[in-house]
Amino acid sequence: MKQVFSLVVAGMIGGAITLGGYLLLGHDPHPTALFATGQFAKNVNNLNIGPPLNVPFDFSEAAAKSTPAVVHILAKESEKTVGEKRQQPDSWSRFFDDDAFLRSPFFQFNQPKQGTGSGVIYTEDGYIVTNNHVVEFADEVEVTTFDNKTYKATIVGTYPDGDLAVLKIEAKGLPTLQLANSDAAKIGEWVLAVGNPLNLSSTVTAGIISAKGRDINIIKGKAPIESFIQTDAAVNPGNSGGALVDAYGRLLGINTAIATQTGFFEGYSFAIPVNLVKGIVDDIIQNGSYQRGFLGINIADLDNETAKELGLNISQGVLVESLVDGGAAQYSGVLPNDVIVKANGKSVKSTPDLLEIVGGSKAGETVSLTVNRSGKTEDISVRLKAAN
Repeated sequence: MKQVFSLVVAGMIGGAITLGGYLLLGHDPHPTALFATGQFAKNVNNLNIGPPLNVPFDFSEAAAKSTPAVVHILAKESEKTVGEKRQQPDSWSRFFDDDAFLRSPFFQFNQPKQGTGSGVIYTEDGYIVTNNHVVEFADEVEVTTFDNKTYKATIVGTYPDGDLAVLKIEAKGLPTLQLANSDAAKIGEWVLAVGNPLNLSSTVTAGIISAKGRDINIIKGKAPIESFIQTDAAVNPGNSGGALVDAYGRLLGINTAIATQTGFFEGYSFAIPVNLVKGIVDDIIQNGSYQRGFLGINIADLDNETAKELGLNISQGVLVESLVDGGAAQYSGVLPNDVIVKANGKSVKSTPDLLEIVGGSKAGETVSLTVNRSGKTEDISVRLKAAN
């Protein structure tokens, strides 16, 4: 079940149209005191804090590797498309007998949409990864590379439930990034966000991984996949589809969303892990679309109360609430009240963990589940089916 993340507004960043204005922020009339009486720091001599941290605080090498592989995207809706929309009847027609008023300059509510975002060069021959929301409205896409060359791009395919899209430009010998292992990324690890925020080209910001496996209920769809890497690297409109890289310049994720009440960065941003990106993007490049595999189960995060009711001595995992009739899990022997604790050998503590592993698997592939059933663990192989 999706967790509510109160600060997240429909903060899909980047290629959305620039609509907003500025909000005036009020001030707390009773600010928190900065000092407290009677509390003084003590000097401590010979404090053993262990060996020095091996952290590359100079990120110039990582920035130099990553910026050439990140592109600027201009997505537009053509005049032809807008003209076709204007010819379609809509709710306003019920109020006016003469549609000449609707076509007048005073009532042009159907204007061409336009937005900017970022993308990551995925292959040297011109395949580019970005967010679906950057290009979903567009039928004209223009890509500008780091060396200021401009290309017309075609949309190869999209996967809205994962907010991913693949573009293609006609070019050779393009710079690409080595892929990191997002499963191995650690909370507290340094990362860089690379993109084109607010139309500022080739911008790099730094932060750390604040959390993993975040489900913020921001992707709208029938079966959205959300298992974001959360960071505090500054990300703003225009960064969508850009690169999240580790301190060595390897691609760790695709920047996608921010937590905000103003439309601009307020402390946290979210990226799709590269391990999930790779499974979806490779299939789109090969087949033009992504044929996702489904377990065929309805799930919820395990909580203490449910664990006690089931007599389990675990407090984390994904509870199988029910099975889809005729689904892959039912056929493989998964039962209601099973608690999934591992998938493909990886620990499953919550719903996003499972979604990330299974969501990146195609129909026909087999996923190995470890379930806790009445206090005993069992391994079950499930061959995934496509959605009906």
